[in-house]
Amino acid sequence: MTDRELLRRIERSPGQRAGYKQLVREFSLGGGRERRLLVEHLARLTAAGHLLKTDREQWAIPKAPAKAGYQANNLVTGRLDLHRDGFGFVRPPQGDRDDDIFIPPNEIHDAMQGDQVLVELMPSRNDGRKLGRIVKVLARRNATVIGTFHYTREGRGSENFSGNYVTPFDDRMNQSILISCDAEMPKPPAASANPHRVLGEEATRSIRNYDGNNLEALVVDVEITSWPTPTRFARGRVIEVLGHEDDFGIDVEMVIRKHHLPRIFPDKVLVEARAVAHIDPEVIASRRDFRDLPIVTIDGETARDFDDAVLVEYDKASGHWHLQVHIADVAHYVTPGTALDLEARLRGNSVYFPDRAIPMLPQELSTDICSLRPGEDRLVLSCLVNIDAGGNVLDYEVTEGVVRSARRMTYTQVHNILEGDQRTRAEFADFIPAFERMKQLAEILNHKRDRRGSIDFDLPEPIIEFDEFGAMKSVTRSTRNWAHRLIEEFMLSANECVASWIETLGVPSLYRIHEKPEPRRIVEFEDIAASFGYSLGLGNLPVRKFQTKGERREHQRRDGGRGRSNPRQHEVPEDIPVTPRMYQKLTAKIAGKPEERILSYLMLRSLKQARYSEKNEGHFALAAPCYTHFTSPIRRYPDLIVHRIAKALLGAGISGHGHPGEAHLKQGSEHRAQRSEKHLGATSLAPAAGANGEMETIPETDLNLIAQECSESERRAADAERELVEWKKIKFMRDRVGEDFGAMILSATKYGLFVELGDLFVEGLVPIQTLGELDNDYYTFRENTREIIGERWGRRFRIGQRVRVLLDRIDAAQKRLQFLIIEDEAQGTEAGAPPLRQKQADGWDKTKPSSPKSKPNNKSKSGGAKPSMQRQAPKPHPFPKKKKTKHRK
Repeated sequence: MTDRELLRRIERSPGQRAGYKQLVREFSLGGGRERRLLVEHLARLTAAGHLLKTDREQWAIPKAPAKAGYQANNLVTGRLDLHRDGFGFVRPPQGDRDDDIFIPPNEIHDAMQGDQVLVELMPSRNDGRKLGRIVKVLARRNATVIGTFHYTREGRGSENFSGNYVTPFDDRMNQSILISCDAEMPKPPAASANPHRVLGEEATRSIRNYDGNNLEALVVDVEITSWPTPTRFARGRVIEVLGHEDDFGIDVEMVIRKHHLPRIFPDKVLVEARAVAHIDPEVIASRRDFRDLPIVTIDGETARDFDDAVLVEYDKASGHWHLQVHIADVAHYVTPGTALDLEARLRGNSVYFPDRAIPMLPQELSTDICSLRPGEDRLVLSCLVNIDAGGNVLDYEVTEGVVRSARRMTYTQVHNILEGDQRTRAEFADFIPAFERMKQLAEILNHKRDRRGSIDFDLPEPIIEFDEFGAMKSVTRSTRNWAHRLIEEFMLSANECVASWIETLGVPSLYRIHEKPEPRRIVEFEDIAASFGYSLGLGNLPVRKFQTKGERREHQRRDGGRGRSNPRQHEVPEDIPVTPRMYQKLTAKIAGKPEERILSYLMLRSLKQARYSEKNEGHFALAAPCYTHFTSPIRRYPDLIVHRIAKALLGAGISGHGHPGEAHLKQGSEHRAQRSEKHLGATSLAPAAGANGEMETIPETDLNLIAQECSESERRAADAERELVEWKKIKFMRDRVGEDFGAMILSATKYGLFVELGDLFVEGLVPIQTLGELDNDYYTFRENTREIIGERWGRRFRIGQRVRVLLDRIDAAQKRLQFLIIEDEAQGTEAGAPPLRQKQADGWDKTKPSSPKSKPNNKSKSGGAKPSMQRQAPKPHPFPKKKKTKHRK
């Protein structure tokens, strides 16, 4: 039973709805495993918006969808994102930010953060923003909530409820979870130790004091037993006690539970993993043997799973290069419909935190039988590529094989070899020619990508170092040398070849796509780049006029609806013929310049986020017409799906040989379909056989669901990783309140300046109302120039400007650092303007809070100084723009 078969069965039912028992009967399902699979199918389709759960055991097909998830009866499905001020946004599936629907606080009803909801569209607001109200919750995403437990103080109870409460860690959940006083509490953690929790001695000591009664200020995980209503808070019961928020390891555990990352493998998954974790000699004998070749793995020092191995050879006679990329054959062990497969699909990908990881597959597979350990036989799916002297792929072959890695190398070792370190070269003398060949080929491939316009943002990434207590002690810049680059180039080549091979055959598959940037974002970047004297080189274009939402609101506020003035309008092309080469050329122009980091950062923000799709739409940033993810099946579920498709093709007798460009330069879609039919006939392609002994391709509807799920899982993992790092940065800065730092302005908004500290990669806010303390001026935000300007002296603050800031306090509620500007490094003091406030001048002492009436040591529990009466935290903008995320290749 596939998702497509299930949807078709419900579509054919009366009223396009069906019950659980009806489906069990119609599919002739037997024991518990088959019925469990049915429930999992239904839950997945409901979460994706393809089904509506009408009651406890009834599912229905939504009305015919229109563009961006819209439905004919004015209903929209989407995920609810709440704001800490009570309102929310719903984005339809496959929609962009312009499709976001604003939900007022009084129209959210019983929905919670992250829920899949059904929204009825209402007349748009005066500023043009889409408006809606939630009519039904389709799927709950917060079965549990992580937060801090508090006992109700005397007099704080209500007539309807008398009990305790939990304050959610997620500040978007602005309502407490009520806990009944007579609710059963979990056993003390020491009595029921969880091997999946990574806690230090500090946390262990704190939870030892918990005897099952004293929960005050401890972090707990709560199961929701009663969902909220417009007049009543949600209720729940405590199912797990973690410890105090500041204890070692608790922050990771809280982030894991906040983002609902699956962290515990069910027993049946572990049993299955142990059962399949072996290699049969018959399988080895049936494959191409690469065991006698000097193949090596190259990974980080702390890596435990080695899913790729490489070899480079050079043919002097022809001048051609032969690249071998061998990838662990995870699909041989994880087959469709098994417990292992369902768990891997649920997780979507591995999640990596600074001090631990949550793997997609159990260790019996990820670090053992699927890991290409040196000196051990391992099954692989290989891509063998022939490349000419110019880096052009002549042909390639995909095949099943077996390897025995000759050495496990690290990036540091390979880098030292390439840099001529004599000690390292002596240790690996036999492999020196191999690594030098790898570098030569990687340089050739890199130059080839440059010629076609591939974008390479070589921005420094922060690496956080921790002490033995788990506290952050420093932030260093990551090094991206040729040891990293050569593996990147080889993996990119393999991914492109496999994608081209599958698409040429016309077989449904998963692709990694990166769509063309939106015209409005391109124009916004052009405006900012122009202020630095740069441009993408777009030239004159046909345009259309539009207003920003902020300018419409500002015009309505000033004009009062009297129509006396015309609002400012912008001109934006309907479609901009931007190419990756334009970004590439600009990247080269700014290399090494002071403005390189800010412009590269803004270029990244102008691009869309890469995602998975069953339809090939090319990869803009790589300038690749066809691209997929094939090289990391241990840690990414889409790679596993591509492996299954490739193995099915090979198992059906299809040749693994291919030539680049066949799918795009020589054939149209109709020609590809004919070619596919000619090559494949009635042969099946899916890894699992059907009832009649034949096999089928994976339906595009199933691939569409997998693509959506994996894209969401990827974003969920990225959000969790980023949140933990930011949280640790804030903890790291607690003891540095009152210190000053060099910083750069990342963005200017109507509620302040967001700045990034020079070498610490730490971000924070300079509230706009604090700028007036610099020179007794009044500062306002100018949206047309994206600047904050003083009304009296005309001092300007703009993106990319260097400033000197002082850490004023830590906003514990919003988990944000708040700074004050004390010196303008780039602009200096403008003519006629008073000098900026200087540290150690005019009675200024950097060890004291900025307000003269504040006490120097007045610290809050979070470690920051309490806000003074003279300078309150800025009120959040009622309609903040959502933070853009960095796209991934």
